[in-house]
Amino acid sequence: MKTMTPHLLATVLFTLGVPFLHAAERAALVREAIIYLSPDTNSAKLGEAGRGREIILLDRSRNWLHVEALLGFAKTPDPAFVEDEDMEGKTITGWIVDSGAVWANTPNGDRILFGAAADSEEEASRRHGRRGADQDALRLYRRIFDLFPGSPLAGEGLYRAADIKWQLEKSDVMTRPSAREKDPNLRQGMDEQSMKQVMKKFPGTKWAELAAFHLLDNKLCGDWQGSSKCPDKEAEMYEKYVKEHPQSPAAPEALYYATSRRAALVEIYKTEEQPKKSEESKNRAMALAQQLVSQYPQSDWSARGQTVLFLLQQGVPTFGNAIQ
Repeated sequence: MKTMTPHLLATVLFTLGVPFLHAAERAALVREAIIYLSPDTNSAKLGEAGRGREIILLDRSRNWLHVEALLGFAKTPDPAFVEDEDMEGKTITGWIVDSGAVWANTPNGDRILFGAAADSEEEASRRHGRRGADQDALRLYRRIFDLFPGSPLAGEGLYRAADIKWQLEKSDVMTRPSAREKDPNLRQGMDEQSMKQVMKKFPGTKWAELAAFHLLDNKLCGDWQGSSKCPDKEAEMYEKYVKEHPQSPAAPEALYYATSRRAALVEIYKTEEQPKKSEESKNRAMALAQQLVSQYPQSDWSARGQTVLFLLQQGVPTFGNAIQ
């Protein structure tokens, strides 16, 4: 039997009216939606789709939507951060009331999603905020990029989603015993995929520069253990970041971290009986502090750098338990 060519197969399917040849309409919810078995609030409830969840439109009926709701994975990361859209996750097919769904053609849809995400992020920061609000914010920010990739808010949305994910993972990673290991390779770091996606999709933007700064977290020692190796390596890492990303919003912070590590080495090298390196570290720390103060005068990090510079000039130790 002769195999159909892709073109002939497409022609046949079109003739038969197969619906999946058309791009599915996708939307993101900015409210919690109950999924019903049929378009009737008295019918059985199949589940619930939260804020930021993606729905795929199957049909419409008056003020109801027949959808496939993508509810994510039970034991794996949220599908918002799975680049392969074909990876299987938990889905429910049913009916929801036609309200609170932002589509690709919704006027100001990107701003609506951004506002909903910001609200959820603020809710998550409250002491008794809504449970799961952080994940809601993560999904909502991500959906801006998914539905409105050309929006001026797409880069920021993708970065903010990645940042929330990073902070949640970091909070977990730092509670583990391995977080205190001197060698960063001996602990499980944060997943870098989402940050690298920001850098790939929006190169040269401040969002890419901020994402690159986050990646440095995985290279930090857990505990210096009084050794000069870690702070010296970390200072070089932060100095390199500032050199490569001088306009980054994170540059002042990176320069401060480099300064504080060089300042710490002043005392650490003394304990290692390396007075020459101690003096060199003091000079480098002072030079970095002066660079921070002059290059980023409006930053809070600049004021902190001024403090370190003052302590170094006064001969006050910035590391260890030394008391004068």
